[in-house]
Amino acid sequence: MNKPQTPTQQTKATARVRQYHAPSGRWRLGFLLALTTAVMWGLLPIALKGVLTALDATTITWYRFLVSAVVVGGVYCVRGGFQGRLLLKPRLAILMIGAILGLLSNYWLYLVGLDLSTAEASQMMIQLAPVLLLVLSLWVHKEPFSRWQLLGIATLLTGMALFFNLRWGQFAEEIGSGGGRYTLGLAYIILAAILWAFYGLAQKELLKNFGSQEVLVIIYVAGSIVFLPWSAPSDVFQMNTSQWFYLIFACINTVIAYGAFAFALEHWEASRVSATVTIVPILTLCFVSLFSWLVPGSITPEPMNGLGWFGAMLVVAGAMTTALVRSK
Repeated sequence: MNKPQTPTQQTKATARVRQYHAPSGRWRLGFLLALTTAVMWGLLPIALKGVLTALDATTITWYRFLVSAVVVGGVYCVRGGFQGRLLLKPRLAILMIGAILGLLSNYWLYLVGLDLSTAEASQMMIQLAPVLLLVLSLWVHKEPFSRWQLLGIATLLTGMALFFNLRWGQFAEEIGSGGGRYTLGLAYIILAAILWAFYGLAQKELLKNFGSQEVLVIIYVAGSIVFLPWSAPSDVFQMNTSQWFYLIFACINTVIAYGAFAFALEHWEASRVSATVTIVPILTLCFVSLFSWLVPGSITPEPMNGLGWFGAMLVVAGAMTTALVRSK
């Protein structure tokens, strides 16, 4: 039987997690790292769209988890300090399983939804994830909503409604006919956001005993194992040069984005890092417009008008307000 931690061991574990999250005060470096994360996530759906023309969602997800497991896991093994014995505790084991299932499902469902919709639409809808995490966290901890939190959520939802103003007729038609490709894609992304919120809730509890990178390494390894039986790794040999580029970028994007995000938290307050990352949807809109102009026909952009752009701004404003208030 695994021996319970002594007070000294518990203090060290808690100190290790707190040290990981404590900002150093080097805000310029923190901002650059947070901006790096935002740029990586802003470009990610474009790369995924490109590789989806050659590989299925399961195979792409498996490659992303495999590369992340090898790179991040290798770095973490060199650094040491893995608290694997803690998973023998039933409560922590259940939380870890929940986090694994939540993030694995999120990755796969987001990719399926992206394949059926557009890069910009998927980035807008996935903004529901942190809002749902906030709602779940407040519900679990029995905390009241503040007026600013309600304002942020209302602003975000209003922005989404305006962003899709050119699609409302299509939504009604597809739902009336029993569903369509685009509407189904957004439904998958909403489900991905819900499952990410459950992953986030489980991770918040796990961070009391593990470091954030430690949790991610376990999830990466689990993902590379779980998705393998349903993936087709050999299909990569049928890809052309551009598809190879998209796949490689999508894989290293995960490592760079989450790594930069983790290091940003070491140098800057979590609220400001989160607020910086909320600009991802706007970046995706700009990147898709630029990419479709530079390489015509390479990606289908979301139909936009002035009201849609205003809605996108409201989504970012609402997400930013929520992120800043959550830390107080």
